[in-house]
Amino acid sequence: MLAQMVTAVGMVFDPKVLLTILAASFFGLFVGAIPGLTATMATALLVPLTFFMDPLSAVAAIVACTAMAITAGDIPGCLIRIPGTPASAAYTDETYAMTQRGLASQALGSSLVSSVIGGLVGAVVLIFMAPMLAQVALRFSSFEYFWLTVIGLSCAAFVSSTDTLRGMLALLIGLLIATVGMDTVTGTPRFNFGFYQLLGGLSFVPIMIGMFAIAEILKSLVDGTARLSFAEPQKVRGVFAGVGGLIGKYWRNTARGSVFGTLVGVLPGAGGDIAAWISYAMARRFSRTPEKFGTGHPEGVIEAGAANNAGLSGAWVPALVFGIPGDAVTAIAVGVLIMKGLNPGPQLFEAKADTLYAIYFVFILANLLLIPLGWLAIKMARPILSVPRPQLMAMILLFCIVGSFAINNTTFDIGVMVLFGVVAFGLERVRIPVAPVILGLVLGPMVEQNFLTSMVIADGNFLGFFSRPIAAGLGAVAVFIWAMLILRALPGIGKRMPAVAPGAVE
Repeated sequence: MLAQMVTAVGMVFDPKVLLTILAASFFGLFVGAIPGLTATMATALLVPLTFFMDPLSAVAAIVACTAMAITAGDIPGCLIRIPGTPASAAYTDETYAMTQRGLASQALGSSLVSSVIGGLVGAVVLIFMAPMLAQVALRFSSFEYFWLTVIGLSCAAFVSSTDTLRGMLALLIGLLIATVGMDTVTGTPRFNFGFYQLLGGLSFVPIMIGMFAIAEILKSLVDGTARLSFAEPQKVRGVFAGVGGLIGKYWRNTARGSVFGTLVGVLPGAGGDIAAWISYAMARRFSRTPEKFGTGHPEGVIEAGAANNAGLSGAWVPALVFGIPGDAVTAIAVGVLIMKGLNPGPQLFEAKADTLYAIYFVFILANLLLIPLGWLAIKMARPILSVPRPQLMAMILLFCIVGSFAINNTTFDIGVMVLFGVVAFGLERVRIPVAPVILGLVLGPMVEQNFLTSMVIADGNFLGFFSRPIAAGLGAVAVFIWAMLILRALPGIGKRMPAVAPGAVE
């Protein structure tokens, strides 16, 4: 293990990897600081570039970009009351109220430091939890993997939307998209409509870019925000002044947000935005001074800030161990890992242990870099927010077209990108979340393959799915979750059940 860790450190501190992390960090800071441009969108735009990177550099770029974008999303929320990312929306009103009281530097500084602490706690949990789960996962057969993927899909529908029916519908749409192409068992073409380009299934990257980037462009055009300018932000001085005292005073909030954010991040379909909403609500619920919330009180900001970055690290636990994405960002990351020949799963911890240790170190390094680079982003907020929106949208559209074309060097993928951009725009208009669609697309083939394999082993007897102790336990959990989903969806019953905080997709 020591030799692998030494090798991993050498891999991370390779000049090419460090330069990739730095470049991805600046890109993530820029995208996160622009209101409306999400961390998931930044990650999707990076995917075409990962084709030209080695596996570690590709994953490092995604990790660094996401961590920076989530943190930078606090900047416009605090200064002009427009959250840069959905994870920042949970406490935007609180930080803006602090700005109006002349405490903008305190709001941004406490949010930045708590995010770093939360991210580091999540990284430590990832380092220790993932290998232990991998040892258990080595005993899994197709039965256990089937139930795991079912649980992952079920959680996605359960926590990604306040409307259970809409979450389930989004999940089914993703599963339907995943069936396009050749049947994995019989080799029969499905839903290709005569296009030979669809025999291998729909390309993952153009769909990602379309559903997150093109949909956002369409939204800004229809809403008219593409032609508007951002409000002039206030100047920020002394970012870290008094922050140490605040973190010390509210250390319980920091610890609770870090731990709870990590646990929520492990749930498929949740992610940092849901963790931030719930943590902010918990901070208010258990606060000794709940009446101060909404007036510019840092307590909820610190807890939610720690939770959103901790959730990012937690989402990688099921992604690396089982290949089940914890959120939309890790869904993209799983696709990149597979492209690079690093198929997520317990075998990865034995076959590529040095690469995994290197990924762990990237998490720690990315979160530590948040301090200097986050400070720089706060100082550069005024010029970043002065970028004209029309030019910004045109630049993003150009990146989308080039990135989609570069996958297979065909204009067909550009059409796929545009089509799914329109689909995602339409789904958001009727309040259907996009995250379950993405998770259904990623996990669909895994569900189908393990189901068919298990049916062959069980000779067509569905009771065989409960024949093994671990499979029976996971099956019981899956049945319980679906029972909860059905109860929430039923008229009258669902209204009496508590809903998830109104977070959005990262």
